[in-house]
Amino acid sequence: MRYSLFSRFRGTLQGALLSTNLVKSGEQPQAFSDIGKLMLLGTESLVALGKLDLDDWKQRQQKEFPNLNISNSVTLETILATLPVALFFHDNLLKLRPQLLYTYQLWGDDPVVRDGILALGYTIALSLTEKLDPQTLIPQIINFIGETPTSLPKKLLQVNDLLTKHAGLERATAELSTKNKTSSAIAIAFYCFLSTVEDFRLTVLRATQHPTRLLPSQTIGAIAGALSGAYNSTAGIPTQWRVLHSSVDNSTEILVNYPQMLELTDALLAVWSGVYNLSLHPKQFPQEGCVMLDKQTSVSVFAAPRVIRSH
Repeated sequence: MRYSLFSRFRGTLQGALLSTNLVKSGEQPQAFSDIGKLMLLGTESLVALGKLDLDDWKQRQQKEFPNLNISNSVTLETILATLPVALFFHDNLLKLRPQLLYTYQLWGDDPVVRDGILALGYTIALSLTEKLDPQTLIPQIINFIGETPTSLPKKLLQVNDLLTKHAGLERATAELSTKNKTSSAIAIAFYCFLSTVEDFRLTVLRATQHPTRLLPSQTIGAIAGALSGAYNSTAGIPTQWRVLHSSVDNSTEILVNYPQMLELTDALLAVWSGVYNLSLHPKQFPQEGCVMLDKQTSVSVFAAPRVIRSH
């Protein structure tokens, strides 16, 4: 593999988190803080259960953040909360689509948000499985979305056309900006990613500093950052950015506690892969079936039936 799944999992969430911190305009910081909390709770639920359970997700929300307010007006930002689900089901597209649609039920009935969740999740899955081809991505996304009353597929076709013509950011922003800010922001994020697909830094800077201020820079940057982070992994994220923004003052509440989110991301990968750290969860697993390496260390082995053999 070009990059490890570990670096791609981390790159996806680091990309989203770092990109929002680059925007200094103060665009709805509380909205991003709330969505970040939901993303964290969703990751915790996936790690604990090993599957997606919206009831458990909601229970965690009610217990940890009883006053959490996700209004119906918060649309674009909710797409980011589905990132852990996209990571967890990235290796099975047949499962990925229904699981993303299932998660969408948490946040209302905006069909553009639904299509945005599918587009983002599908693209991240292709990056993690190293099957993403920038030349064919847009038609594949449209096929994955399926029949829809929204204008997002048309917007994405515009992105494809602009990329073919090597159109600049100013022209792309002008042509993609319409009354529907949700579809416009998603389309611009994809344009920024695909026009500089190998350069995380340039993708994020263009996404967060696009010519018009009529669209939410934080959201565009976060989506583009997640896309580029999944594709380029942590190796593509400038070290200076990681050091600077990982120590940002938590009182700003741009998204969520950064170190905690990365720790949960690592745990999510471990659960997905079937590897568990018993030192972190000593009470959750019986001692039977453990292979003792030394007096302090033990490892559990998990596999499908008849995979591990005695010869």
